[in-house]
Amino acid sequence: MEAVTFESSRPANYLSRLAASQVGREYKSIALRELNIGPGQSVVDLGCGPGADLIDFATATGADGAVIGFDIDPDAVAVAVACLKEHPWADARVADIHSLDLPDASVDRAHADRVLQHVTDPAAVIAETRRVLRRGGLAVFAEPDYDTLVIDYPDADVMRAYRAFIIDQAVRNATVGRQLARLVEQAGFASVAVLPVTSVLRDAVEADQVLGFQRVTQRAVAAGYLTGETAAEWLTNLAHRPFFASASIFIVVAEA
Repeated sequence: MEAVTFESSRPANYLSRLAASQVGREYKSIALRELNIGPGQSVVDLGCGPGADLIDFATATGADGAVIGFDIDPDAVAVAVACLKEHPWADARVADIHSLDLPDASVDRAHADRVLQHVTDPAAVIAETRRVLRRGGLAVFAEPDYDTLVIDYPDADVMRAYRAFIIDQAVRNATVGRQLARLVEQAGFASVAVLPVTSVLRDAVEADQVLGFQRVTQRAVAAGYLTGETAAEWLTNLAHRPFFASASIFIVVAEA
């Protein structure tokens, strides 16, 4: 088989590309279905990034609805706004999602996708989501649990060390996926359903676009989780052998 060349840096379109990948399409289609957005409803997307989901939400609400995406990154918000030109009932704003400039009980649907893994306080964001939702409104949260990541490699300890770096240092809240149901219940949501989505990746190039093998491995070496020699063998092996990786994302559907 032909060797794979891994990316050395994270591309600017990483989030949009992830949304369009097999992994992204699998769980995003489920999240959209579970949101069950109807015409004329109001929807907020917490941590909307470049707006990968906003057009789907705006299409579902129609012109009588309202869609607002919030993100802390001004550059991502600018991209999202540009994507929404044909949907004037949808907007994107720079904001800290720990504290939303929205009235209590003012929103029909709320969505957060792979955002709580990065925020300072996931429980506070979930509580804020509960605050702005109307009674009977729905929130859908989708988060990975990086402890579920497995990669086929001859030395399982090396794979575990790579995963340990991700959990310990690379991702702020790397195991928030398993915590979602508890956090949602503690925030006062009336009902909670958990939908696990396990993705299998057999293509090393596509996996690299999600996991960033070379750049994460380099950071793991710098942090002392892998030696330089072990890291080189790890990357060479992943690039030259038939590839297998798997990880789970947990979708939690909560009614206010």
